[in-house]
Amino acid sequence: MTKPTFSIIAPIYNELENIPELYPRMREVMDRTGEPWELILVDDGSTDGSTALIRKLAENDDRVRPVIFARNFGHQIAVTAGVDYARGDAVIIIDADLQDPPEVILQLIDKWREGYEVVYAVREERQGESWFKKTTASLFYRMIYRITDVDIPMDAGDFRLMDRKVVEVMKRMREKHRFLRGMSAWVGFKQVGVSYKRQPRFAGETKYPLTKMIKLALNAVTSFSYFPLQLATYMGFIAAGLSVLAIPIIVVLRLTTGTALFGQATTLIIVLFLGGLQLISLGVIGEYIGRIYDEAKGRPLYIVSEAPEDAVAGEP
Repeated sequence: MTKPTFSIIAPIYNELENIPELYPRMREVMDRTGEPWELILVDDGSTDGSTALIRKLAENDDRVRPVIFARNFGHQIAVTAGVDYARGDAVIIIDADLQDPPEVILQLIDKWREGYEVVYAVREERQGESWFKKTTASLFYRMIYRITDVDIPMDAGDFRLMDRKVVEVMKRMREKHRFLRGMSAWVGFKQVGVSYKRQPRFAGETKYPLTKMIKLALNAVTSFSYFPLQLATYMGFIAAGLSVLAIPIIVVLRLTTGTALFGQATTLIIVLFLGGLQLISLGVIGEYIGRIYDEAKGRPLYIVSEAPEDAVAGEP
């Protein structure tokens, strides 16, 4: 097979209803480029028959290259595996649910041909999503933008194009808790955004419920910011400062009035409040220590049970 100019990565987890629509739309879009391409479908432990369908597509079209995981490892790890196996001069990440229209890829390619090395898609409109998800997503992007030292584009997901030189740098970044959109911003290079309207899911249910969104947010914060640790320090200084100010005031009032100002209930509330601050601070520290522990174990990011024979994944 001719070396592809473009590699498209689509992580798959129980997307049986979406794959029959994803493949022909992707084929139509990529054939319009006039360049060789490959579609890497990373099966992240699907249980609904998606695996068999991926194999069937690969049998009928050698541009479809399946990477089958031994079990479910998660969306970010599945995308990482796709990046490891991608051979193109430009690598495009897209979700399989068709919320990110494949037709937008042509706009990303146009910007790449202009000389940009990372072209990320910016969601100017999010159709088919609840008010709660839109609001929390907006708050999340703005929080990350303010507390991290990396200029992570707001309202941009993993839907993006990366030049081969960017991909080679990304392949050397093997941390376990991954936030790929932050990692691709961290590496630098010449970057630009392309606006688009995100569509509703073509079929099926979202693979990012609230619990997974919270986990992704924690990975983003702990990977690119020390702010939570600094916040614990700030709370400690504030509590200590208030106590230092309160001591002389209590002494003077006790001497002048001769009565205690606080009862047992007030004291108990203050103790519980300070204990809560301490436990929160320990929890924050624990999150960072847990990530250090995961890195120290040195386990592989993923385990593949089936992959293209002519490809070797990137090494740590």
